[in-house]
Amino acid sequence: MKKGKKIAIAVLIVCAVAAIITLANSFYTVAENEYACVFRFSKIEFATNEAGLHFKIPFIDEVRTFPDTVILYDIPASEVLTVDQKSMTVDCYLTWRISDPQTFYQSVGSIAEANTRLDALTYKSLKNLMSTLKQDDIINEDDASERNDIYAGITTDVAANSKVYGIDVIDVKIKRFDLPEANEQAVYDRMISDRERISAEYTANGEYEASLIRNDVDRQVNIIVSDAKAQAAAIEAEGEAEYMRLLAEAYDTEDKRDFYKFILALDALKASLNGEDKVVILGSDSELVKLLTGVDG
Repeated sequence: MKKGKKIAIAVLIVCAVAAIITLANSFYTVAENEYACVFRFSKIEFATNEAGLHFKIPFIDEVRTFPDTVILYDIPASEVLTVDQKSMTVDCYLTWRISDPQTFYQSVGSIAEANTRLDALTYKSLKNLMSTLKQDDIINEDDASERNDIYAGITTDVAANSKVYGIDVIDVKIKRFDLPEANEQAVYDRMISDRERISAEYTANGEYEASLIRNDVDRQVNIIVSDAKAQAAAIEAEGEAEYMRLLAEAYDTEDKRDFYKFILALDALKASLNGEDKVVILGSDSELVKLLTGVDG
């Protein structure tokens, strides 16, 4: 009895352990940021991104997970040719995510292989697009936002070609365009020459405009000065005429005129004798002689 009881207990323990193991293999969990693909006999049955606990057939079904997040892939720099046969090095990156996990697994199977396929697609798109552009269209000082058309074209092309892999390409961005060392100095020299030519044109145009402004100002100044001199001469003439009129009114008799002449003679004498060792030569008929000698005639 004791031996049979021990066997029964052992069987129960084995069954319990087997049940626990079976139960443990009957469920799997899905995180919020991943896809879970259920395989049965190496064939994918279904995929889900619904987070939580899920049931599967124990020991038969196998679960593999893929990320359900945006993946950043930094593409190695590569060389492409422009339409004018100029070589340029393009360094870019893209962001993508898995849109159809079943198609993704069947077509590429892994993230590493997906990156390899996307690398090839992006390079092909870059090569095709760059072959339609001149190097001057890329290397310029225009608004950088204008190059968004290049990015949008590449993104659209790569996204369309990657749909067959169950991949959704979100964006493709070019970090920088570089010149091969053999062409770099020549391009820099050309850019410097262009900037110097533009500077010379601005300088010449500025000097021409300045000469026009100076000539116009000089002409206006000459007109203003001439007008001012003419007005001054007219005012002076009017003043002289008014002065003579006032004199004529003030000295309108012979006695007044003689007195005026006498005053003028005194003023002249005062001016002549100003200072020391003055010699004044006068004619005998001078009013000053008459004044000094007291002799008339």
